Amino acid sequence: DGAGRGAGGASSAPGQSRLGAALAPWIPVVGLEIHAQISSNSKLFSGSQVQFAAPPNSLVSFFDASLPGTLPVLNRRCVEAAVMTGLALNCSINKKSLFDRKHYFYADLPAGYQITQQRVPIAVNGSLSYSLCIDNKMSQMVTKTVRIKQIQLEQDSGKSLHDDTRSQTLVDLNRAGVGLMEVVMEPDMCCGEEAAAAVRELQLILQTLGSSQAVMAEGQLRVDANVSVHHPGEPYGVRTEVKNINSIRFLAKAVDYEIQRQIEELENGGTILNETRAFDSKLGCTVPMRDKEGKQDYRFMPEPNLPPLILYDAKSLPANMNHQQVINIDWIHERLPDLPSVKREKLVEQYGILPEHSFTLLNEDGLAEFFESVVKQTQMKPKKVIGWILNDLLSYLKQHSLTVKESPVSSSLLADLLNLLEKKEISSTAAKRVLAELWKGEGKTPLEIVKEQKLELLQDQKELEQICQAVIDGQENEVIMMVLGTFCTVTVGQPDACLSTVASPLGRPKGEISDLFSF
Repeated sequence: DGAGRGAGGASSAPGQSRLGAALAPWIPVVGLEIHAQISSNSKLFSGSQVQFAAPPNSLVSFFDASLPGTLPVLNRRCVEAAVMTGLALNCSINKKSLFDRKHYFYADLPAGYQITQQRVPIAVNGSLSYSLCIDNKMSQMVTKTVRIKQIQLEQDSGKSLHDDTRSQTLVDLNRAGVGLMEVVMEPDMCCGEEAAAAVRELQLILQTLGSSQAVMAEGQLRVDANVSVHHPGEPYGVRTEVKNINSIRFLAKAVDYEIQRQIEELENGGTILNETRAFDSKLGCTVPMRDKEGKQDYRFMPEPNLPPLILYDAKSLPANMNHQQVINIDWIHERLPDLPSVKREKLVEQYGILPEHSFTLLNEDGLAEFFESVVKQTQMKPKKVIGWILNDLLSYLKQHSLTVKESPVSSSLLADLLNLLEKKEISSTAAKRVLAELWKGEGKTPLEIVKEQKLELLQDQKELEQICQAVIDGQENEVIMMVLGTFCTVTVGQPDACLSTVASPLGRPKGEISDLFSF
């Protein structure tokens, strides 16, 4: 709830220029609240299984349904995932954090409250660096940083299914109680492009850590955008919250639309309401949902059924403590994998590719691994391999809406094709024809396709000479005319020299050749 306001520089000139000169008198302010579903076999406080698209209400424990007498039991895996994420985002991990009840009443929240971390969350004061293009040019990139206010553990709610035909609402509690990490970003962004780039980088980090699969299409990463505008030197304006955005592309559109809407409303003498809005992807605009509830409406109170969450580091860990019953922050920190920023640097350094190419490789799930696999199996230099990966393979994938894992052309098949090209056994044009055939997924190897379609380059000079001679013998007059025409352009005004040049290698008298032409 703190992401849309607060202190700190919230805007910059580059973001304003992207939205046009019309925004010159206004400074947009964008903060994000991101809910990431934790990758865990069971829910945050119960043993119920977590599974996407399971039959409705098939994964609901007594606690999830809030039956009397049930108590929460904290999931260790969820805590470890939150600590890991906090460390990756340069946060300070609180060795003591607290759980709270956030009250609101809705059909898909059986208890009438959500267990969250309002007062003392598990991680605070972090930062996230992200990069974005200037004027959509991959070769011109700028790096920005957004501050992370906090990361907190909390329960997800259930899901309401509205049946308009029968005028009723059905409730599915499969999602109720699933563990979430809420990442609250300070209002340090100023346009949809920046918000989208920050969320994409966070998504890559979560997937690299394994703390969340972060698949937005499955609701595993949902974004609330807090947007306001104000004049330079004035306090922040009234903010609106655009709720539950489930696509990075939609996030950019929603934020930019909301900025423009607020500016037009204020310039026309209207006022901005502190309200919750939704983004209509079909219409490309935000629409009102409800008035924004204030913190006082939630009636926060300490969660009486959960003790403080105590974490340790190497220094504070008691000697006689059972290591299976505690969480060691330092132990988790030592096992952090390379984050996307480090992976990009290594790709550039190891393979000599351009920095912008490293962004494309990591932005497409599995493409960096595909590229490295091809490089290991081929004699072609990485700088040339990257061209085939990004220009040809990726184009096919986009055209057919496939992921890298769904590609009918495996890394080994592409490597075999590039080896044929590198050995000069086929031309670049022939290689593209072979790739098109491989894409059909008929199980043929590149070499088989080359032989079937006779796409080989001739390496035997004598064989090549015999073919050329056969062509000359069969089309002698046409060859003479072509050669003579070529030489005559060089020997203008010297017909005898031209005739001699052509007649000599053909073993034909000049008179016979001159009869074919009129000089």
